[in-house]
Amino acid sequence: MARSKAIKIADHEIIGVKYSSFIYAALIFMVIALVYVWCHIHITELNYDIAREIKLRDRLLKENNELKMEIGMLKSPARIEAFARDKLQMHYPERDQVVILK
Repeated sequence: MARSKAIKIADHEIIGVKYSSFIYAALIFMVIALVYVWCHIHITELNYDIAREIKLRDRLLKENNELKMEIGMLKSPARIEAFARDKLQMHYPERDQVVILK
């Protein structure tokens, strides 16, 4: 009888060791899975941030090009001359209005 009790106790200890090692393995697996999922989510967020910044850069480059074209149009001599004639009522000086300095 004492021997059968000892075997039963030993069986329970072995089963307890098996369960505890299974629990530890499951916990390690869950930790690894959580780290993997966290990394994947973080990478996805970074990809969204990169896409948003690329879109912003493209919009700013387009706006920059439009502003450069507008500057070119505003600096054009023909536009400046037309503005001076129409809005400012300016005209070219006559020959007698020009004074040449030596």
